[in-house]
Order: sequence, then structure tokens, then C-alpha cells
Amino acid sequence: MNNSVFDELKFDADGLLPAIAVDDHSGAVLMVAWVNLEAFQTSMTTGFVHYFSRSRQQLWQKGESSGHTQAIQSVHLDCDGDVLLFRVHQAGGIACHTGRASCFYRQLKDGAWVETQSILKDPAEIYTDA
Repeated sequence: MNNSVFDELKFDADGLLPAIAVDDHSGAVLMVAWVNLEAFQTSMTTGFVHYFSRSRQQLWQKGESSGHTQAIQSVHLDCDGDVLLFRVHQAGGIACHTGRASCFYRQLKDGAWVETQSILKDPAEIYTDA
């Protein structure tokens, strides 16, 4: 990959960029997470989205424990170079650790958060200790 691709990325002071995952078929926003240079490079090499966990301070592949991987269809960079957008094929149709299709399952209605998506699979069935 051309080094100028990396030169266009404007990481924050912690070396991170926000990354938005969008379902390539439906256009639905699935999730937002963080990417460091290693996560971006690994994603480009493997074809599957990798993120950087701020809480665990480590690289992780989406779906590494659940099987709900995100196969990259295309990658986009915003006008300022500080936000990535991945158009993905979401394996299993579940992007959220709560077992829903999207992490954006709550909508503000009449001054309260209302759940607008049902759980497709119980997280206890997705994430096992095995």
C-alpha cells in the first residue's frame, strides 16, 4: 500500500481515529469504534476490520470471539482526514455486543430513550468462556 495513504490519516493525540462501520447493503450505521495505525494496517492487510480497544489498550478484530466479523467492502476518509468510514459485510447480521444488528438501537422519543431494535441473539449465546 502506498505510504501516502497513511500520511492522509490525522490521528488524535492518543494516536487514534474514530471509525464508523456501515452495512454495505442497507446503509445502516452499525457501530463506532477507534482505530490506531496498527489496526488500520491490519485491516487493510486482512480485509476484515480491526479496532483498537481503549479500555484494554490492545488491537482486536471485530468478531474475534463472536464470529460476527466485518468484511471490508470499501474504506472512506472524511474531508479533514480524521474520521474513517468502513462499508462492511456484517457476518451474522449482528454488530452490537448486546446481540442487536446495530449499536444504535436507542432513539430519543418524547424525552426518553426507546429501544428500536430487538435482540437477535442472546449475548450469553454469542460470548462464551470456551
